[in-house]
Amino acid sequence: MTERKTMKLIVGLGNPGEKYANVRHNLGFMVLDEFVKKMDGGRWKIGVEDRGWKMEGNFKSEILKLVQDDGNQLILAKPQTYMNNSGMAVELMSSAFSLQSSDIIIIHDELDLPLGKIKVRIGGAAAGHLGVESIIKELGTDKFIRIRLGIGNLRTQSGERKGQTISAEKFVLEPFMHSEKAQVKHMIKKAIRALEILLDKGLEKAQNQFN
Repeated sequence: MTERKTMKLIVGLGNPGEKYANVRHNLGFMVLDEFVKKMDGGRWKIGVEDRGWKMEGNFKSEILKLVQDDGNQLILAKPQTYMNNSGMAVELMSSAFSLQSSDIIIIHDELDLPLGKIKVRIGGAAAGHLGVESIIKELGTDKFIRIRLGIGNLRTQSGERKGQTISAEKFVLEPFMHSEKAQVKHMIKKAIRALEILLDKGLEKAQNQFN
């Protein structure tokens, strides 16, 4: 019997445009860029016709495909809809590729986790993340896999900086501070490792290692 080929959709959340390139809310984009650098040329390879990220208007996303010699595929996507409408792009791709929600992995920043902490989960509420909320709404289910990347710190816990309050909306659109960059780099490496385990060994193994 011929083994069934698999397809997974891995979506990094963020906002398009140079002004948002290095802000906290764009961690999903950052992880996908580093994931491609590590995986290409190993067991996974960029498709012959996909030598870089390409804007796919039908999906409102930048797309890149990785393939294995046995035909298994990863569809990597960076929605260009802006964060709050991420669900539109995810639903378009889910429908076009006939994917189950469990074949969708969403990578996103998480204010409720301290900086550097990672958690892997399937299902559950959006916890105030408007990108995740949009995806739940458009897919009509919360049963997709999430890699949650902690960006919270003392400023988000106290809500103050030098006596001034700071809103979550403002905080997530700030770049990481110089003192945080080593932690962020390490967190991105952990996120890539979590993706590898998810793809190779499944959800339970990934949760056991990172939760």
